[in-house]
Amino acid sequence: MLTSRQRAYLKSLAMTMDATIQIGRTGLTPEVTASVEEALAARELVKVNIQKNNPEDLRETAETLAARTRSQVVQVIGRKIVLYRQGKEDKKRIELPKR
Repeated sequence: MLTSRQRAYLKSLAMTMDATIQIGRTGLTPEVTASVEEALAARELVKVNIQKNNPEDLRETAETLAARTRSQVVQVIGRKIVLYRQGKEDKKRIELPKR
């Protein structure tokens, strides 16, 4: 579980990022989930853009995607979702503030 300080730190990192994944009207397909999984393994912090033609609820989509990828929802703002999953010890890229 992320603390508010850690969440704020991750939000500040995500502000400068571009969305790496786009979800359109087809919604959360296995391919989209696999893409997010790969991005989390490579970067730890991923920004996902939900396009306007997607009929699904943003908060529900974020929670479902986080559950499928074993990650945590950092933020849902506008039509963007930010997800974080800590990397393995040898591949850790982001050093979170202490609890």
